[in-house]
Amino acid sequence: MMNKAILVFDIDGVIRDVGGSYRRAIADTVEYCTSGAFTPTLADIDQLKSEGVWNNDWEASRELVYRHFEGQAQKREDVALDYQKLVAFFQSRYRGLDEDNWNGYICSEPLLVSSGYFEELMAAGFSWGFFSGAMRAEVAYVLEGKLELSFPVVVAMEDAPGKPDPTGLFEVVEQLEKQDGLAENLPVIYVGDTVGDIYTVENARKQVPSRSWVGVGVLPPHVQESEERQNVYTAKLLEAGAKVVLDNIEELSVEAIGSLINN
Repeated sequence: MMNKAILVFDIDGVIRDVGGSYRRAIADTVEYCTSGAFTPTLADIDQLKSEGVWNNDWEASRELVYRHFEGQAQKREDVALDYQKLVAFFQSRYRGLDEDNWNGYICSEPLLVSSGYFEELMAAGFSWGFFSGAMRAEVAYVLEGKLELSFPVVVAMEDAPGKPDPTGLFEVVEQLEKQDGLAENLPVIYVGDTVGDIYTVENARKQVPSRSWVGVGVLPPHVQESEERQNVYTAKLLEAGAKVVLDNIEELSVEAIGSLINN
């Protein structure tokens, strides 16, 4: 079957629900680094993420700490914050204290998609891969461990600059083209749950305007708990450039993909 498009997926908030894991680890880390003075809510974290440049959760945690102290009339350069200790604390919450046998928040992340979805895409002639700001080991934990995908094409934190830099997106596309022997210049759809993900698509389009780049937004589960939050989050993704915003990745069916690349 002729290949029709390349699909690239973000992982957090798209493949797995991280509201009770990564985002919980952010909240714990900020609370720890402010000696209990400030614990950001999911809405606080969403507000920061909506700026489109805080894809790295360690850096997002640090930024929230700095902003807390700035709110107390302190300059960020005067805040005694050890970034490596911040990272270590974050990881102790997310992965757990045993590096060889993870027992942290990552262990309780619900999946948002079934492996059968990717089988359907492949059967329909679509090539797919993943571009995530998560660490490679954490990506493997969900893709290979939980979803049981065999050797998926992945570009993770260690492999490319953070989003919204599109370098990692380009790398996934290039790997898929070589692996699957794809036709040149197929349309690319990138699916993500944050403004930063959609900005990544916009930046890819600016750098390679000869290709069709389509940004698809997905609402993470925690914002779907309230209609108001859902509407606000949807509006921000659309404003950032998403062509469509879905409640779940599996709504991006073979038919829906066809509509996106043909319109």
